Amino acid sequence: MDNVLCDYDREKRVARLAELAGTTSDAVHKAIWEAGFEFLGDSGALDASDYLRGFGERISYPLSLDEWVEARRRSMKADRAMLEIAGHLRETVDIAVLTNNTTLVADHIDALLPELRPLFGSRIYTSAQFKAAKPDPRCYRLCLSELRTAPQTVLFVDDLPENVAGARQAGLFAHHHTSVQAFRQALSEHGLLSDG
Repeated sequence: MDNVLCDYDREKRVARLAELAGTTSDAVHKAIWEAGFEFLGDSGALDASDYLRGFGERISYPLSLDEWVEARRRSMKADRAMLEIAGHLRETVDIAVLTNNTTLVADHIDALLPELRPLFGSRIYTSAQFKAAKPDPRCYRLCLSELRTAPQTVLFVDDLPENVAGARQAGLFAHHHTSVQAFRQALSEHGLLSDG
């Protein structure tokens, strides 16, 4: 999702959280990302309520769910070209989202990135629901099990090389997303998009 279907600017999110907490962006970044707290949410080690409570504790501010969602929303901007491609793809193949995130993201996707629901319906999955995060091959396999799909029938797309490698290890075809043009080329090579 992030940096494939939308541009994700973590610094905008961090800045908003810092503003709410009356602290610095550096302090928020260290407390959440550098300390590995965000990974606890992404990997499902913390459920949504524990994650939200812990998030607030780490930044010394009683962060509400609405504030968390709003800060996340500010950091996301739909990539119209990629969403247009997804719209074409869904006419001929099944498409889904697997994002390294807490379940709060899927639960509130209509507020965060409303453009996704019309394209992907209920097939928007977060790593946390599988209690494993990309690039752990278990994450992909559990998602495929949910989708009732065999790995060799799937083309996985991610902006991070390590996540692409994890997908390949799990038996999926995978593409490292760097640009819309390169993605179109990859789809053509896989026989998935012929209308350019």
